[in-house]
Amino acid sequence: MIRVLIAGLGNMGLSHALAHHRNDASQIVGLVNRSGRVEHDELAGYPVFTSYDIALEKTSPDLVVIATYSDTHADYAVAAMYAGANVFVEKPLATSVEDARRVVECARETRKKLVVGYILRHHPSWVRLIEEARALGGPYVFRMNLNQQSSGSEWETHKALMQTTAPIVDCGVHYVDVWCQITDATPVKVNGMGLRLSDEIAPDMYNYGQFQVVFDDGSVGWYEAGWGPMMSETAFFVKDVVSPAGSVSIVEDNKGASADVDGHTKVGGLLVHRPGGDTSISLPDEPGHQELCDAEQAYMLRAITKNIDLTRHMQDAVRSLAICLAADHSVRTGNSVILKEPTQ
Repeated sequence: MIRVLIAGLGNMGLSHALAHHRNDASQIVGLVNRSGRVEHDELAGYPVFTSYDIALEKTSPDLVVIATYSDTHADYAVAAMYAGANVFVEKPLATSVEDARRVVECARETRKKLVVGYILRHHPSWVRLIEEARALGGPYVFRMNLNQQSSGSEWETHKALMQTTAPIVDCGVHYVDVWCQITDATPVKVNGMGLRLSDEIAPDMYNYGQFQVVFDDGSVGWYEAGWGPMMSETAFFVKDVVSPAGSVSIVEDNKGASADVDGHTKVGGLLVHRPGGDTSISLPDEPGHQELCDAEQAYMLRAITKNIDLTRHMQDAVRSLAICLAADHSVRTGNSVILKEPTQ
């Protein structure tokens, strides 16, 4: 049985804790929460710590699940691996490319498993979208967005997240990771722009942004993300991939409200278009948010027990983060970011 310490009990941390609570292969040895409280009946009775360092020392876990704010991810992950634990860390892996590479190098050095919380990798409908897109062949045009009209507690959560991370980074890494799985090409250039649409967020933060990426195989990508009560519910969810051979698109119309967490991963159906005709693919009975978290943690356990090679997973995690952080830098400076010098 794998001994598990959960750090952070917000929306994602709570779901990951429930996944391990309900998995017979796991034994939760501790929960870390700054308040010292656990507000879920199923998790009552587990030891609760307010200090991550003390929890790590006292519980000696085999696996640490990190679902705290982004600026703690890298240091918590490194500390866990040096303490002998494998690590599941929520996205983004870190708040800088240097820190992301430091975490990956630590995983290699300690020979511990490192899985980043890219939930779409465990969604069968998104796996199918990637398969259909790869079958078309590149180069590709990626067109994706996720704007969220948030209010009340949802807006408070977004404002808290924006203390450290812009929406195009926090959400963008999910979809750029999808791009990285479709094309094996290297990103060359990133250009971004953004706007601060609320006085309720920090003066140096923006709650709307979009960026464009150029890859070395000629592929190009566009992503847009915005949070807040001012965001439009119109065309808030666009997901399609175009190539010379055709395109594949998510065509689910019943997405619900833009702030609905389950709607962010829902596909419902795909439309594969080729010049000779269209093919509709129905994808009913999709997993919900908790089921996807269950699948993520089950994969983490298999990675440990089956010694799964996570080299490509870690490479993609760093690459997708590098693209989104370059976009953030472009927004803040007004300059394009060169990620790779073109070959002569």
